[in-house]
Amino acid sequence: MRFEGKVAIVTGAGSGIGRATARRFASEGAKVCLVDVNEAGLAESLPEGDHMVMSCDVSDEAQVEAVIKAVMDKWGRIDAVANNAGVACNKEPITENPMEAWTKVLGVNLIGVAHVIKHAGKVMCDQGQGAIVNTASVAGIRSGAGGNAYSASKAGVINLTQTAACDLGSFNVRVNAVCPGLIETGMTKRVFDYARDKGVEEKLGSRCELRRYGRPEEIAAAICFLASDDASYITGQALPVDGGNTASLNLPGMKV
Repeated sequence: MRFEGKVAIVTGAGSGIGRATARRFASEGAKVCLVDVNEAGLAESLPEGDHMVMSCDVSDEAQVEAVIKAVMDKWGRIDAVANNAGVACNKEPITENPMEAWTKVLGVNLIGVAHVIKHAGKVMCDQGQGAIVNTASVAGIRSGAGGNAYSASKAGVINLTQTAACDLGSFNVRVNAVCPGLIETGMTKRVFDYARDKGVEEKLGSRCELRRYGRPEEIAAAICFLASDDASYITGQALPVDGGNTASLNLPGMKV
């Protein structure tokens, strides 16, 4: 019950890591505001309890402001934010990337995170405490884990985590990030469906040190740790939660 009496906002809460994170916060006593453009998914994420559900495109600053206002009107405080909303892109080479994809991916994955940090961060600074956890990716650390626009957006999230932590630290507001490896979510469904159709599901995650892919609940556990008082002296960090994927060179043929 690390979040008993506290208020948490989770973006991208309609599925996958966001849904698992909202449920983890709620299970530990938090009042949760679940945010997503996927309204049908939101309805399934936390069907019971003291929570809010709001449709919001985080790339639209006015919609983010409306979420923050609604949370403050209802509960009067914001203790934790999990910035999880994100979209993927295809993995064409840079010479083939349509710029429309860059605009959409950066708008949600990076600018959307900045919108939430800006407006939730103001509340937290006034309170004199708070914790923000951004979902980045191993794709933001090294190549090969995502398309160009997606990888650049997640590298931007890692850097934004560091700069925001420096901006907000003197107000006792912490900002950290998690960098998931291969996790089965709605975003990666195409990869998992293809592997299962081909009968090679056991190869998914085989190039990381734990030789398996991860579950959304494992990322949620790391997010809630960083958002909790257990991590009270941790800020400005990007924690890989990737089964060891980024611990080695991870080149084809190197794993046995």
